[in-house]
Amino acid sequence: MSSREELNALKNLLSQADRILETSPALPENRTAACRELLQSALALTGDLIKNAPTPAATLGHKGGSTTARRHGPEHYRQMAAKRKTHGGGRPPKSNA
Repeated sequence: MSSREELNALKNLLSQADRILETSPALPENRTAACRELLQSALALTGDLIKNAPTPAATLGHKGGSTTARRHGPEHYRQMAAKRKTHGGGRPPKSNA
């Protein structure tokens, strides 16, 4: 899967090629128009890919705790659960005085 930066770089390259063809003299047999039409289609596809590309935060969130689980192992989660059960944590209750 391509990153957003790579897709934006591809879109910039396609835009530059289109601008070059736009300002250059016309090629015989209507080749310039055909090239520009293909470049416009490629630009549209690239734009759609950029819109639908997942954000880095979504990609990181998709991983969930799998990296942490590999790093610490199941014992880490048992200890965390035990701490939650015995130590409530959070703020102490307000006194009504």
